[in-house]
Amino acid sequence: MTASREESYGGSNIAGVSSGNRSRRMLAILEIVSERGSVDLAELGTRLSASPATLRRDLAHLAEQQLLIRTHGGASSSERGAELPVALRDTQHQAAKRAIARAVPAILPLQDRHVVALSGGTTTAHVARQLAYHSNLTVVTNSLTVAGMLADHHEMRVMMTGGFLRHPSLELVGGLAEAGFNAVNIGTAILGAAGVCADAGVTTHDETEARTNHAMAVSAQRTVVVADGSKIGNAALARMVEITDIQILITDSSADPTELEKIGATGVEVVVADDQRR
Repeated sequence: MTASREESYGGSNIAGVSSGNRSRRMLAILEIVSERGSVDLAELGTRLSASPATLRRDLAHLAEQQLLIRTHGGASSSERGAELPVALRDTQHQAAKRAIARAVPAILPLQDRHVVALSGGTTTAHVARQLAYHSNLTVVTNSLTVAGMLADHHEMRVMMTGGFLRHPSLELVGGLAEAGFNAVNIGTAILGAAGVCADAGVTTHDETEARTNHAMAVSAQRTVVVADGSKIGNAALARMVEITDIQILITDSSADPTELEKIGATGVEVVVADDQRR
């Protein structure tokens, strides 16, 4: 797989954001707006070293996705707390996601034929890169990003579910997606998550996505959750599975150790990956 193909499917081009630099700049805009409540164009230009014309385009793009509100001469925070598109999330915690992904092959029986299901998400996209060259695997996914990344690897069998496209996560969800997972026997389901904690379980932002991912987990012999440390101890809107429904959690060393201890006490195996190449 070429670097350009990886960047196109795992980064921002697929979501209409033209470059990694622009993704990082728009993420910085959202962080400034969240911190300040509102901000004018002049301050954004000073803090981000960007021209007014560039910033106006970025603000228009973010406003279209209801991530902020355009104001005369600037922007203010949206009350909705909308989910970040996958293009912007891919710029966050990249070293941790790479470390987590590198830990996944060690828990799979790669010497035998095995069926792996991958949900959508930026961490599972990194996992897909790690699994791409293992010909004994069949990957079942509802993620356009994951399927696109594996498209050049003809030795790997890839099955996609049907369903309705959920634009923020680039996943197919709903009854058709659930039926797709219910129709196959999955060895290992690998779920990304917006939040993981002992009390609230494994959660995501959207209830339809949660039901689809629940169907994936139910069809699997075991379920693995991959989530960077910023997700540990947090709870999003919709529960995908209870914490006791998963067998392994793979996270990184930035995760809250107290919460990891609580999760481990439920019987979940906790794997802490560390990136030595930061």
